[in-house]
Amino acid sequence: MRRVVPADRILSVRILPLVDRTVVAVGNKLGNIGFWDVDGVVVDDGADGVFEYLPHRGPVGAIVAHPATPQKIYSCSYEGEICLLDLEKGTFNMIQVSDYPIFSLCQAPNSPSCLYFGEGNDLKLFDERMGKVSTTWNSHDNRINSIDFHPEYTYMLATSSTDGTARIWDLRTMKESLKVLEHGRSVQSAYFSPSGCMVASTSLDDTVRIFSVDNFDISHIMKHNNKTGRWLSTFKAIWGWNDTDLFIGNMARAIDIISVDLNDDSLSATNNACLESEHMTAIPCRFSAHPYKVGHLACASSGGKVFIWTRA
Repeated sequence: MRRVVPADRILSVRILPLVDRTVVAVGNKLGNIGFWDVDGVVVDDGADGVFEYLPHRGPVGAIVAHPATPQKIYSCSYEGEICLLDLEKGTFNMIQVSDYPIFSLCQAPNSPSCLYFGEGNDLKLFDERMGKVSTTWNSHDNRINSIDFHPEYTYMLATSSTDGTARIWDLRTMKESLKVLEHGRSVQSAYFSPSGCMVASTSLDDTVRIFSVDNFDISHIMKHNNKTGRWLSTFKAIWGWNDTDLFIGNMARAIDIISVDLNDDSLSATNNACLESEHMTAIPCRFSAHPYKVGHLACASSGGKVFIWTRA
């Protein structure tokens, strides 16, 4: 465990796509971005592998890095900023400033320079090669909380919104969504499973819902207490390293593991396991799974702390 940023809510966490290392990047409510080199050793200044910056003027909504260009780390803020940290050059550059808050950010899987972001209720494409926003879609009736691409069909993406819906889109025909997945309240996230066969959404209506992508009529509703209140970051269930496990925080300072089973005509989910530790002294709200090291899971709290779980 390390305190990586000042003691305020962590809104975004990302384990960088590095094959041989575990480096965690987190962003908090104050605009700080911190890096924890988990494999690092104590250096002369006592940093212990933790490095902190203040590139943004407001809350950091998302941090992304592409496996093809892991040295380039992008982040967005509620102040309408998209920032690029180039680790090779050691520089922060503000590459986009918008008039409205940016709550979500995602890179196209087949094009690292194409950044999709949610500016209010608009989905926008920023092409770094052009240095400008090239396309805008009015995709929701309220703010976009997450954006995620299908791992195989790179033209398909999922968005979630405070308007109470998650939507599946085909970038080739964006006039209307392929599917609207309705919740009773704000949807905080919608993520494809590693194979792309399912999508899991997390909502303030106290549910996690799992849908089959091949047939959206096949779905399962999992009840889960998502009432984190105003002082904690909202829960967002993420997939692990296969299509069978979802990870989500709970209010008992532990991590619930939701086991998912998809058959040809049915889908079921159970919450019969959790990760607990006396060292986890805060409620884990946001998660990131190491893209290369199976069993390495980072979770972040609302007090600036990051916890690392590893498989024994």
